Amino acid sequence: MFKRLLWHLLNGNRIRLTVALLALTSGGAVVSALMNLEADINHRLAQEFRSLGANLVVSAPPAAGASAVSSGLIDASVMQVVEPLDSFGGTASPYLYVVARAGSAPGREVVVAGTWLDRVMQISPWWKISGDSSLSRADLTHCLVGRNVSRNLNAISGSTLTLYYRRQTANLIVAGVIDAGGPEDNQIFANLPVVQALAGEAGKVQLVQLSVAGSPDDIRAVQAELQSALPNLSVKPVPQITEAEGMLLHRIRFLIFSTGLLILVLTALCILATMAALAMERRRDVGLMKALGGSVQKVLRIFLAEVGIMAFAGGILGYALGMLLSVWMGERVFGTRIAPRWEVLPATLILMLLVAFAGAMPLRLLGNVRPAVILRGE
Repeated sequence: MFKRLLWHLLNGNRIRLTVALLALTSGGAVVSALMNLEADINHRLAQEFRSLGANLVVSAPPAAGASAVSSGLIDASVMQVVEPLDSFGGTASPYLYVVARAGSAPGREVVVAGTWLDRVMQISPWWKISGDSSLSRADLTHCLVGRNVSRNLNAISGSTLTLYYRRQTANLIVAGVIDAGGPEDNQIFANLPVVQALAGEAGKVQLVQLSVAGSPDDIRAVQAELQSALPNLSVKPVPQITEAEGMLLHRIRFLIFSTGLLILVLTALCILATMAALAMERRRDVGLMKALGGSVQKVLRIFLAEVGIMAFAGGILGYALGMLLSVWMGERVFGTRIAPRWEVLPATLILMLLVAFAGAMPLRLLGNVRPAVILRGE
């Protein structure tokens, strides 16, 4: 009998129930898409910020009165400590800077950066290089030059460039020209041993730049681990990147949460309006049921079962549409496909059930229906 009555109710008001089902499906689709996107937002946002460059710097602690070129240098063996920490999923590269003269003697002053050329492109993926960018760190004969340096010294790919520093010289072949849109356009990049020999600072570097993958909390954890392993050095985050990432992540999560909450409230209001209309239409049915001996609990159980079936169906359909929506959003926003997550399905079903039962509050008014009044036709 229970199943027959439930089937009769589901078929008796198809238009209103279809509206309620569409509201639950739409709400479930948006909420499940937002939850699936939020679960992946840390990884995707970290990937986007990694393209902005290094976010941690290891250097000598600041010393008062340091003025010599060699001041603030640290031992290159620090890389033996940093590199095993590659479990952080990032990239590290040492740097040594000198202000040398380049070109025909006496040449123009230019900043020369010694680093690992095979790593620098990983730390700075936004660089555009015309020429050969696939240089290994063992290559001691080639260099990369910024576009301004290339223009001022007429140093194009394949040409030879002579560097002068104190009494040392280095002859390098220009492998490529860098277009970075920043101070790198005014610099020359060579492998670390070349600049160490030019500066007479064998086995020394000025700093180590790290590009750490992960959220701001992950970056702080790596910073604490490095600081513990290198107590005599300074391990500092790059504030422009780490603070911006944390702020943007917080704002995106707040936007996702507030949007999801708004969608749930609107869905509940739609269900509320639909159920209020159904409650008025079903007064006669309820009066007849109560006259035949049905208790208020049994009558409400039938209507709540109807609401539960709609919520379950709306949650399933909403999840399927939401996954398609999240994939589309991922491709539009991050340029990559976001994989659907099955753990979003139970969360969507629970939310739709809560919203549906919250919107079904007017059905409680059916318990106040008096059978005698209904049977008299009033």
